[in-house]
Amino acid sequence: MHSNSLRPGADFTESYKKHGIMLYKLAMVHLGHPHDAEEAMQEAFMKLLYHAPVFRDDEHEKAWLIRVMTNHCRNIRRSAWFRRVVKKAELPDVSGNSPAHPLVELVLALPFRYRTVIHLYYYEEYSVKEIAGILHISESAAKMRLNRGRQRLKLDWEGEV
Repeated sequence: MHSNSLRPGADFTESYKKHGIMLYKLAMVHLGHPHDAEEAMQEAFMKLLYHAPVFRDDEHEKAWLIRVMTNHCRNIRRSAWFRRVVKKAELPDVSGNSPAHPLVELVLALPFRYRTVIHLYYYEEYSVKEIAGILHISESAAKMRLNRGRQRLKLDWEGEV
């Protein structure tokens, strides 16, 4: 049973400070446009505010937010509006480094399924088992996506150099 407000004792601001940047980066990886990423991040935190389950710990909350963000981004990408609109906006620097690294651009060019596992494994430092749990796929599927994503990155990297 959920109420329509944040559970007593839960600190929404603290959750936003801890996970906001990570969720924004994840949304940028999925959607590729700052306005869409901001909207997706707002939606994830609205769900946290109104519908969150009781979390065991911080990692459980982070995994829940990642799952919500991934699902929301997938829904946005499936929408007819998103498929018809072509966006060529510059990606903002979300890593803190000034020039965009060519490898980051190659990761962003990967298909959705590989981009997600690459981001979670290398940028958020989740294990394959944790990624499988977050994405609701088997460990072997997570390993395969990670392996295929690495292979595509290697081919793209060698083709660019």
